Amino acid sequence: LESLADFDDDMMEKLLEDIVPPHEDVYRTLAKEFHESQIMPVLFGSAEQSWGIKRLLKALRHEVVAVDKTIERKSLEQNSMTAQVFKTKHLAHTGKLSIARIWQGTLNDGFSTGTARVSGLHRIQGGQLEKIESAGPGDIVALGRMDDVQTGATITADGFGTSLDWSASDTPVYGMVVKPDKIDDEVKISKAISRLIEEDPSYSRRQNDLTQETVVWGKGDTHLQVLRQKLETGYNIAVTLSTPATGYQETIRKAVEHHARHKKQSGGHGEFADIHIQIRPLPRNSGIDFFSSISGGVVPKQYIPAVEAGVLEYCRAGPLGFRVTDIAVNLFDGKYHAVDSSDWAFRKAGVLAMREALPLCHPVLLEPVARVKVHVPNQYTSNAQGIITRRRGQILGFQPREGWIGWDEIEAHMPESELHDLIIEMRSQTMGIGTFVAEFDHMAELSGRLAEAVVENSNP
Repeated sequence: LESLADFDDDMMEKLLEDIVPPHEDVYRTLAKEFHESQIMPVLFGSAEQSWGIKRLLKALRHEVVAVDKTIERKSLEQNSMTAQVFKTKHLAHTGKLSIARIWQGTLNDGFSTGTARVSGLHRIQGGQLEKIESAGPGDIVALGRMDDVQTGATITADGFGTSLDWSASDTPVYGMVVKPDKIDDEVKISKAISRLIEEDPSYSRRQNDLTQETVVWGKGDTHLQVLRQKLETGYNIAVTLSTPATGYQETIRKAVEHHARHKKQSGGHGEFADIHIQIRPLPRNSGIDFFSSISGGVVPKQYIPAVEAGVLEYCRAGPLGFRVTDIAVNLFDGKYHAVDSSDWAFRKAGVLAMREALPLCHPVLLEPVARVKVHVPNQYTSNAQGIITRRRGQILGFQPREGWIGWDEIEAHMPESELHDLIIEMRSQTMGIGTFVAEFDHMAELSGRLAEAVVENSNP
């Protein structure tokens, strides 16, 4: 009653005078404030025990805004069929079902949107589908085999798109590598995960180019366990979930010149390549810059790409065991043999030169660092700051969260290796409601015991 009175002066006066408002006034005020988006009722219940179900049905009948009011609020074009898909399901015997709410007009089986056609119109009753011929405003129906229609799409006679508001899913915050237990399932698991993401857009899938892992992201460990269970029961694919690897790289601190010779003689044509290279460090995010300053033809032009290929081949895993980046390699001198030299020989020389030279360049580990924005109620701000600090984070500042009364936004730099289970600790310290978003920001040097542990674990 006090919450309702915040937006109704008459009810506030009654409460101040210790007068209990009549029931009809309470429900009328509740419906009015609900329709005006001033309050959001939350109902508790148990479908299995039928607790709270009648109250829910009454709320849907009496307090939820009517369809004509929604049409008016959304400024829909009158007298045209408009429906919106709010969920997608993939069933074994039925195929893809697009579950939609009809806002206005009549939707018939066989209805064409111009590029897609409704192939089967059903009313949903629990787990059963009842085939129907048509449906009207306010009805919830399942549309069969509309393969190109996604969750959130608006369906009209002119086609489908996103003309109506649709809330985007929160950014996933917990990722795991999903790998099938059987090699034979590697082909079909990709399609299965794509279908589950289509059913629940709060999942996402990303390919980590550095670690070559496919990581599935969700809202937490339980959310991903649900995905694992659906893969096993719905698609007969047993999977294992594992922690994603961190995309470490390595670079160098010192410039070095080095001479390498690859020579092999085993009867007939041999192998010969002789090169001099200079290696020097580059600024962050520069990648690998290979170039040649050869003059006088001491190394023929046709062999220079082979040297570059050898350099890049070795840089896939440097002295510390990680991809090498932010270096410049200059081929400035060398020798060749008219008979024994070949592309293969110069490629081997490029690999040999890098293998011998890079350990002399003072290699150093690089770890990815993310820019993180943590969102918590302000009474938990200090807790969140402590979590960030314990996880080697650098707090950049905090401010009130825009549009959220009583919430703060903390911005920080944090190593990506500390983000995997961050959401679990954050929720445990904020009554389950703290969250964050993160994106890659830069690579930073990592040294000391932490670096030694990373290298040791990657090269057991």
